[in-house]
Amino acid sequence: MLTSFYPVICTSKIQRSRDFYTGLMGFETTFEADWYVSLRRPGAQPYELALLDYDHPTLPAAYRTPVRGLLLNFEVADVDAEWERLVVREGLTAELELRSEDFGQRHFIVADPNGVLIDVITPIPPTGEYDGQYVTS
Repeated sequence: MLTSFYPVICTSKIQRSRDFYTGLMGFETTFEADWYVSLRRPGAQPYELALLDYDHPTLPAAYRTPVRGLLLNFEVADVDAEWERLVVREGLTAELELRSEDFGQRHFIVADPNGVLIDVITPIPPTGEYDGQYVTS
């Protein structure tokens, strides 16, 4: 039985990445070594994320490469307030400008120090054809 699930970002930028996720995204450090950092975002529903030196021997040699092609979704209550905080005040570069999508998201995208895309999202009602594509439980 699965008891936990969290992404691990393989990186050469452990400290910069830790600072990004703790300073800007609300995570706290729960374990730290020079090659691995475990992070948790506290709250009623805590979230975990880890950072691993991509060249560490715990990874099989054939897979020791920095992260590529990863997108992390961060759902928030007020995406406009997060835009103001992260892009306007903190100066992060918007890789995708704040906008509303017909498929039911108002969002923007920034990148962490590794090029991992952070999609900051507030769900909104879908329009048109997308309205009927959501599965209800």
